[in-house]
Amino acid sequence: MSIDFENPTPLYLQIASDIRKKIDENILSVGEKIPSQAELSQSYDVSLITVKKALSELVNQKYLFSRAGKGTYVADINKSRQLDLEKNKSIGVVLKDLSSPFFSLIIKGVEAAAYKNGYNLLVSHTADKMEKEEKQVEHFKDIGVKGLIIASMLHTYRKTDYMRELQDAGFPFVLVSYIEDDDVDYVGVDHEMGAYLAGKHLVKLGHERIGYIQSEKGNVLGEVRFAGFIKAMNEYGKKVNEDDIYYLPYKGEQNYFKSGHEIGNRFALLHERPTALCTYNDLSALGFKKAVLEKGIRIPDDVALVGFDDIEMSSQSAITLTTVRQPTFEIGKKAFEILLSKLNGDTKNQRYLFKPKLIIRKSCGALLK
Repeated sequence: MSIDFENPTPLYLQIASDIRKKIDENILSVGEKIPSQAELSQSYDVSLITVKKALSELVNQKYLFSRAGKGTYVADINKSRQLDLEKNKSIGVVLKDLSSPFFSLIIKGVEAAAYKNGYNLLVSHTADKMEKEEKQVEHFKDIGVKGLIIASMLHTYRKTDYMRELQDAGFPFVLVSYIEDDDVDYVGVDHEMGAYLAGKHLVKLGHERIGYIQSEKGNVLGEVRFAGFIKAMNEYGKKVNEDDIYYLPYKGEQNYFKSGHEIGNRFALLHERPTALCTYNDLSALGFKKAVLEKGIRIPDDVALVGFDDIEMSSQSAITLTTVRQPTFEIGKKAFEILLSKLNGDTKNQRYLFKPKLIIRKSCGALLK
């Protein structure tokens, strides 16, 4: 596998995700010895330290185990999980992608709260496949987890058939990905307010022509955020030109950076363009930023930029990204607390929204004023 060095996901997590995928797809079998660290370092074209971090991650997740002086082997993860379930109370976490820079931060909050309350945490990822999401839910139920925290990959953001079945069976679960249905337990942030804060900030900085990098078409969460942006524009009498709304061309979180980069390349060719942009999320903003900087467009001098999410990479470049922060750790912690209340017999529906916060950095130009 060749690592995508332009992807903001840490390299060791990309490697761990690739090895984990090979195990899930049975390309690497239980008990099989994997290549040495030196061989993996050469294969992935990364340092030994990066490979060691990736393997350590997989050992902690019980996908691999090491034998001193002999090497690293594929573990029987189902057997390991069964042993864990015998020892501890356990909950399952179903994610779109373990290497996601956003949802991986939520896991930390879930894990901290679970550990504090004596619960064991089992994590799986859906590899961006809806059918695998359902299978993971069934698998967790079969091995005896007490409840589930789910980050669904469904971009229609409506309750699925398997969620209805869980509700009908009284099986407790909490979503940490956006969902429209108000009868599903959910923890997140006020997305409309977040985009409103971003748009209002750019207006206050004096921009007259403000554009928006929108999610892929059909993404309901994208429409919620966009509504917040439009609310700010209307409040301050700013007209948004249809030509200044740029839809992400590719679906899925793994393509957001690529989509933003493609939009940035097109943006650089325009003779007349907005002087500021709000974006659907940080990954698309970072892809856009990379593309326009490569074309000689200056940020924030030529175009101011505001993201949404506040993933780790947003603060790790020469031109740091102004963004809307989602309190990921708190979201994870609260999701577990709601799930725990369900496990203790609470039957009322709970939908909890945190308030977003605008984090001002270099990309919007405010720090230059």
